[in-house]
Amino acid sequence: MKFLVTGGAGFIGSAFVRMLLDSPAAWSGPAAQRPTVVANFDKLTYAGNLENLAPVAEDARYRFVHGDICDAALVNQTIAETAPDVIVNFAAESHVDRSILSPAPVFETNLRGTFTLLEAARTHKTPRFLHVSTDEVYGSIPEPHDADENYPLRASSPYSASKAGSDLLALSYFVTYGMPVTVTRASNNYGPYQFPEKLIPLMISNAIEDKALPIYGDGMQVRDWLYVDDHCRAILSVIERGRAGEIYNIGGSRALPNLEVVERILDAVGKPRSLMQTVKDRPGHDRRYALSTEKLMRETGWQAQMPFEAGLRATIDWYRGNAAWIARVKSGEYQNYYQRNYANRAM
Repeated sequence: MKFLVTGGAGFIGSAFVRMLLDSPAAWSGPAAQRPTVVANFDKLTYAGNLENLAPVAEDARYRFVHGDICDAALVNQTIAETAPDVIVNFAAESHVDRSILSPAPVFETNLRGTFTLLEAARTHKTPRFLHVSTDEVYGSIPEPHDADENYPLRASSPYSASKAGSDLLALSYFVTYGMPVTVTRASNNYGPYQFPEKLIPLMISNAIEDKALPIYGDGMQVRDWLYVDDHCRAILSVIERGRAGEIYNIGGSRALPNLEVVERILDAVGKPRSLMQTVKDRPGHDRRYALSTEKLMRETGWQAQMPFEAGLRATIDWYRGNAAWIARVKSGEYQNYYQRNYANRAM
């Protein structure tokens, strides 16, 4: 198989590329389905980092294309040259706080970019198109309910609204044009190489550096945690056994309040809980995310394998062992964003 992975230098995309090239055990299907070409198409925005691909950069099957998914000419050229059997679209502006501070980029990339990819895939008759999305499109889920794939879309932020729109756009290409499109919606991912603006990597890196850990509001927002490699295996299972035109939720089945996650990180790093600092909650902050993954497990046989405690420990160990990586990604633009987002939130 030949893969075109968009956003393959980001956190989840790079984990997927590494798994494709470096983990044959992740495939349950025939050896003939394993990748012969993996093209990584990435704009290299602040969260895209080719260091994340260092373990596979010299692999003869790997190719990097520096480009924007909104660039129709380059997207079409890349698809024509690669002739992929499957396109996996990770490319997105994916941070809620950034979408609140500056909403325009999420709609440009997440909607216009997805449209550009779909049109190119339709033109070149790409055999499979998998669009990677998020549980945030469902909005806040009241207890005791879990959102299945038919749950109403109630996006609360510019980011989640842009992803809900791109999901519907992708699925419309299946209905209207018969394109073999599939959508996956995953819960909160964590693991090595994650840019330190999301909860777990931000709290780990700040704790290691003895900096304040900013907690939004009362910290009781509930999130379902999914280890990144489990997410990537789920995507492979959907590519192998999922049905075109369908949505598949991917959850870790480990829901915890943010405050408890931060306390676990501080305890594991050996730092005092006094480092926690309550800050003003962000606008439109969803209270609870909860997914049903029954459809995915029933149709593909996938199950999450990484227990949260072990995954958190592995993630902390990785950040402790990669201080230079953290220092490089937290320089420059990151400092500007951090100041903009947290400077005026003191309680």
